[in-house]
Amino acid sequence: MPEPPTKLDLIIEVWERLDCESIGRLEIEAIEKALAERFGKQAVESPMVIARQLADEGAELRHNELMTLFVERAENKPYDPAFRNIFKLDTLGAAHNTIRQLENLRRKFETDKDRDGLRLIRDRTIEARETLLRKSDTDLVREIASWLTMWLQSPELFENWIALRIRSQEFLNKFEDELK
Repeated sequence: MPEPPTKLDLIIEVWERLDCESIGRLEIEAIEKALAERFGKQAVESPMVIARQLADEGAELRHNELMTLFVERAENKPYDPAFRNIFKLDTLGAAHNTIRQLENLRRKFETDKDRDGLRLIRDRTIEARETLLRKSDTDLVREIASWLTMWLQSPELFENWIALRIRSQEFLNKFEDELK
């Protein structure tokens, strides 16, 4: 039998193979496993999304089991403490400190071979940079955004780059007051 072409097709196929009318924890976990094997771990939808898709196909939902699974998953966010209050980007000094913390975290994830952590640190940094740029368009914001961009592109070179950048005449002319 050929592999299903979409995630929804696979969800429905696994549900049909399970030969059950109602959906609860065990069925959702079986579907998640199949999705991860076929599309990768990052492509697995939340239990509630899968349940909703199956309900649209006529499945009965065992709401208590699904809610319990949802709550357990919501509580199990191992990366939240690492990222809590890490992004302080209101001054050059705070931004530099933030990038140092991000680099320490990146190195830890790299050492641990934690691909999810590495992806998350990149995604959150890009999101922080974009949020920063949406809020304001000042020289300070553009400078901090460029620091984040440089760190994302070449984290190993960032400290050398920033040391040169803050000694450049252009930087000194723009941010003389900020450095005091």
